[in-house]
Amino acid sequence: MDLVSGVIAGLAETSGFVLMDWRQLLMIFISCVLLYLGIVKGFEPLLLVGIAFGMLLTNLPGAEMYHPEFWGVNVDYGTVLREGGLLDILYIGVKVGLYPPLIFMGVGAMTDFGPMIARPSSLFMGAAAQGGIFVALILATIMGFEPNVAASIAIIGGADGPTAIWLTKILAPEYLGAIAIAAYSYMALIPLIQPPIMKLLTTEKERKVKMETMRPVSKVEKVVFPIMVTIVTCLVLPSVAPLIGCLMLGNLFKECGVTERLSDTAQNNLMNIVTIFLSTSVGATAVYSRFLTADTLKIIFLGLMAFCFATACGVLFGKVMYIVSGGKINPLIGSAGVSAVPMAARVSQVVGQKYNPSNFLLMHAMGPNVAGVIGSAVAAGCLLKLFG
Repeated sequence: MDLVSGVIAGLAETSGFVLMDWRQLLMIFISCVLLYLGIVKGFEPLLLVGIAFGMLLTNLPGAEMYHPEFWGVNVDYGTVLREGGLLDILYIGVKVGLYPPLIFMGVGAMTDFGPMIARPSSLFMGAAAQGGIFVALILATIMGFEPNVAASIAIIGGADGPTAIWLTKILAPEYLGAIAIAAYSYMALIPLIQPPIMKLLTTEKERKVKMETMRPVSKVEKVVFPIMVTIVTCLVLPSVAPLIGCLMLGNLFKECGVTERLSDTAQNNLMNIVTIFLSTSVGATAVYSRFLTADTLKIIFLGLMAFCFATACGVLFGKVMYIVSGGKINPLIGSAGVSAVPMAARVSQVVGQKYNPSNFLLMHAMGPNVAGVIGSAVAAGCLLKLFG
């Protein structure tokens, strides 16, 4: 009996229940709410479920799966490999900048740049939508964040999760969990956030504009495009080469016609594996001691402002294009410049068709949408150059 009671006492003393801090309990509750949103409500489930479960694991007392003290300015990877937990090992891929470019490769392999090539002016709408990033940068600075942290928060407005993770892990890794969760949560809420802004900034006449069918894009154009974009963009802004290079490599796999197996791997197997590693390791950074702060609430607010201003900037530039084109471009497609592919383009289609049932804006909106992917990566490169 003494042996049994000793074992029971030992288990009780070392159990997570004894070690539990109320803040860890609150984080476990938050992770369960995020799991509910991902599984039941379908909010960006491929990433939000992994992020939420990573958050759950890192806040279980005694599990020792992630150690924030290992990830200071000077990381000793030998210590991480010897003494780190599972999530520490997975986080190496985030810290060294491996996962976001690989995600971009998969995105590139799934993306058709044809609508943007057919209507190059859509590139300007994608660029205009990045205005939300710089508005959020100013607001974050006013609210007292250091410039490097403000830049990381601002990139949420690009509506591009991998880009936000890539920039934040360099400029403000201690805020990675809060910024990633805010970015993906608001991306999932685009169908709720965007329509009121789109309606507020456009007239009924503008929303009813029916756009002409775009010209067909040749295979040669589609093959040359990723090569030329890589050369030009990376020469102008070398720091963005990992993202743009992998995005365009994935697209080249898709379009060249001789690498179908590589394109299929980038779109499916590689993308799925990296998504699992990225989401769970990013979620692990949401340790209660860092996440439950006033700064997290500020980040959530600033993320919403970034999305709202990005949508507004895209729509307003769409109105400029409407005027310049003599009423041939529907300004609703400007909202798709926020980069969340293809959800933002679908929102443009849904809102436009509500006012003109014969209107089909989806492919027209895909132009600004894929331009936004390039634009957000370029904006991240600019912020890295300024504040890195």
